[in-house]
Amino acid sequence: MSDEISKLPPQVQERLLRFQQLQQTLQSVLTQKQQVELELTEVEQALTELQKLADDAVIYKSIGSLLVKTEKAKVTADLNERKELLNMRANVLGKQEERIRGQLKELQAKLQQDLGVTPARS
Repeated sequence: MSDEISKLPPQVQERLLRFQQLQQTLQSVLTQKQQVELELTEVEQALTELQKLADDAVIYKSIGSLLVKTEKAKVTADLNERKELLNMRANVLGKQEERIRGQLKELQAKLQQDLGVTPARS
């Protein structure tokens, strides 16, 4: 395969390399987005459970390997702040994903043109 690639013009080789790099970047962004969405789900579940508790309920917060007694209002505020940050991060990652997918599509079209491949119809 690398023999075939080395026979291609340098410009096409660069495009292929860029295409592979973009695919790896997209995979990384998708992994990060999945992790953020998972954490966001956990935060939302914790907030739902907190709403069911009385305001004076005894609550413990995990700090490292310790459990520390804390107030419901403080935990709720912390979780809401974390939720807001995670939503922003998910939004940024979503925009990044869209941009990379657009770049990949554009690059794929150029490569198909370079290699004389007819694009598949969708």
